[in-house]
Amino acid sequence: MQMEILPAIDLRDGKVVRLARGDYDRQTTYADDPAAVAGQFAAAGARWIHMVDLDAAKSGRPTNTQSVRDVLRTVDLRVELGGGARNDAAVEAMLDLGVSRVVVGSAALADWEWFERLVHRDGLAGRIALGLDAREGLLAVHGWTQQSTVRAEELAGRVRSWPLGAIVYTDIARDGMLSGVNVEATGRIVQATDVPVIASGGVASLADVAACKQAGCAGVIVGKAWYEGRIDLAEACRMAAG
Repeated sequence: MQMEILPAIDLRDGKVVRLARGDYDRQTTYADDPAAVAGQFAAAGARWIHMVDLDAAKSGRPTNTQSVRDVLRTVDLRVELGGGARNDAAVEAMLDLGVSRVVVGSAALADWEWFERLVHRDGLAGRIALGLDAREGLLAVHGWTQQSTVRAEELAGRVRSWPLGAIVYTDIARDGMLSGVNVEATGRIVQATDVPVIASGGVASLADVAACKQAGCAGVIVGKAWYEGRIDLAEACRMAAG
């Protein structure tokens, strides 16, 4: 089965950054030019980019739209964009930028009926992804600043047969920590649903890529491991496609 590698560009104040475990006070800045980073991803053979507007994830107000536009103008890659998708207007504005898919996380938990209507709207089949961000299996919301009591597997099962583009499952405790993917928890999400599952959080080596493929993931998000020079993105793309 072919799997996608989605290298990540997390945006804050127009810069490419990574947070440790979603903590806004534990930020590392890697680049000032997101479009140049996207160009490196394209050269390595990636077909998708996973982008997150961290400012919007926290405030609900789109902040880094120009950076997204710059990336879309620079590379011919599909972009999955998250951060601040809390209502119809925000989702439509994100899609109007030209991204292929919008990730909805906190807002889905806050208003499940709205999210269900959104996913089933005409013309949006495959254009919406459900973001499930969890600590110890329990979902976190609002830029990971608040904890819920809902289990990730429960929501994954609830969207079975929905026309979603993907479920993006992030283990927050491992995100940005280079500690390895939580393959067991991610595998439970894969088993709970028929929606394609993208693993996120903790990717540290090509072994993580292989493990996610073995678990049945449709994609893997690679972030800090690439920025820190620990993973060869071109080799990861070859491994995922094989």
